[in-house]
Amino acid sequence: MRKLKNSELDRLSVNDFKQVIKTPLIIILDNIRSLNNIGSVFRTSDAFLIEKIYLCGITAKPPHKDIHKTALGSTETVAWEYVENTKTLLDKLKAEGVKICAIEQAENATMLNEFTPQQQTTYALVFGNEVKGVAQEVVNASDLVIEIPQYGTKHSLNISVSAGVVIWDLFSKLKVKNE
Repeated sequence: MRKLKNSELDRLSVNDFKQVIKTPLIIILDNIRSLNNIGSVFRTSDAFLIEKIYLCGITAKPPHKDIHKTALGSTETVAWEYVENTKTLLDKLKAEGVKICAIEQAENATMLNEFTPQQQTTYALVFGNEVKGVAQEVVNASDLVIEIPQYGTKHSLNISVSAGVVIWDLFSKLKVKNE
């Protein structure tokens, strides 16, 4: 087995990335404090062809050197927009037919491994503050809550790890359906 060189990875150009059909997922970062977490979510979103990222509340926006450090240029490929009020954004997306999914631990949450995304549906995944999680107002406005099953002592994942787990899971489920 030989490790591949960067030149062998068949990477899309920025222009090709902007033209390719995207995964029907939108990411909403609600009041994320860590610039490194923001950059990491951009990078994961690039890897799995996410439609768009919305940055809300206190979430910092590019350009910023600490976002750039972990995003590695993905702020130039993934479409993004800053919207101050998350609830206002959710109302707008719902009116467009987008299903809102808060990623949180909550009563009656659907476990990620038990969630099956529907065909022809765009999902907005809301990730909340590193300490407080997704605000209750946002949970209330969501169509469903998806929880990542956890079995250890902490029951807590870093926001960028949570985003990676959920994005990969839904990408793989959607990809299988489309093949």
